[in-house]
Amino acid sequence: MPTYLELWRPEGAELVALEADRLTIGRAPSNDVAIPADEQISRLHAVLERFPAGWCVRDLASRNGTFVNGERIMGERSLRHRDEIRVGATRLVYRADVAAQDGTLTQSPERPPELTRRERDVLLALFRPARSGEVFTEPASTREIAEVLFVSEAAVKQHLLRLYDKFSIHGEGERRRVRLANEALRRGAVSLSEVRGPPG
Repeated sequence: MPTYLELWRPEGAELVALEADRLTIGRAPSNDVAIPADEQISRLHAVLERFPAGWCVRDLASRNGTFVNGERIMGERSLRHRDEIRVGATRLVYRADVAAQDGTLTQSPERPPELTRRERDVLLALFRPARSGEVFTEPASTREIAEVLFVSEAAVKQHLLRLYDKFSIHGEGERRRVRLANEALRRGAVSLSEVRGPPG
């Protein structure tokens, strides 16, 4: 049995093979996993479902809730090898076919670099055309940023050069501002709510 549940009863663990694509858990005898002795479990308490990427558990509006690793779940929760599911006073442990699992973790996005206050102002000014309500195609020009921030174009260019360096934007040309804007959003240096805020 490559993938199964350990169902812990007072008399010990029982192994439940996960062979079908759906498995119901509850106190009623009609469930795939019937636990009539646990009065804290609802008649139809939770369901496990198989998806192409793995198994999920979902609470079925039970009175006392379904917990995964001590946390009450709302909606569906994907399961990983050794996750502990609690329904009522009953403990189940999910055992996956570890060899079949991908084993790779979802990568977190890169953190934004440390920015000075003025560099952040320049980034936000770069997005000023997005606040006009029109479709955003090009970021603000050096001159437009300078006018908004009441500084010289030379000062803006220096800030942009430092920003290109911090965000690893290499090469030449006007498209660098577009790449900088995209990278700043992707890495969370500025948020969409700030970009789409009311005009200045």
